[in-house]
Amino acid sequence: MSPEVILGAMVLIPSVALIFLRSNATLVFLSLCLGDVLVQFVTPDANSFLELFSAKVPAGFDSDNDNVKIALLLVPALLTALFMIRSVHGKFRLLLNVFPAAGVGLLGTLLVVPLLAPGLSHNIVDTSLWSQLQRSQNLIVGHTTLVCLLVLWLQRPKKPHRKHSKH
Repeated sequence: MSPEVILGAMVLIPSVALIFLRSNATLVFLSLCLGDVLVQFVTPDANSFLELFSAKVPAGFDSDNDNVKIALLLVPALLTALFMIRSVHGKFRLLLNVFPAAGVGLLGTLLVVPLLAPGLSHNIVDTSLWSQLQRSQNLIVGHTTLVCLLVLWLQRPKKPHRKHSKH
């Protein structure tokens, strides 16, 4: 399979899945950002972190392993996507959900590709499509963040309408 097809699938599959499942892509985007924070701050202490949840860390476990980083990056987003299935209601909100969903696919790809196996990562990084995606990363993150904030602000609960009664 060509690197361009793999790259396209990495962007499109999460985006389409979030729209199809009607999962709140804004929260998934924020969970993906949280996953990146986990990769940065938890990876060095992954052995200690895993010891909290299991009796024994597997022999030969390497906390700098890219698979551990991929898991720390994607698990919060995957769990959020699952817990948020059918949380987007209405045509307007579904249409608005397209933009954060695209941001999830794009940002997820930008974060995962450098963590892939060296051969696959090298093949993808050598494509012109990857160069364009990397040049656009500030735009992707900035615009998606702005759209996600707007979506969150639009979703605030409405105040109940109080009826005035005569005294």
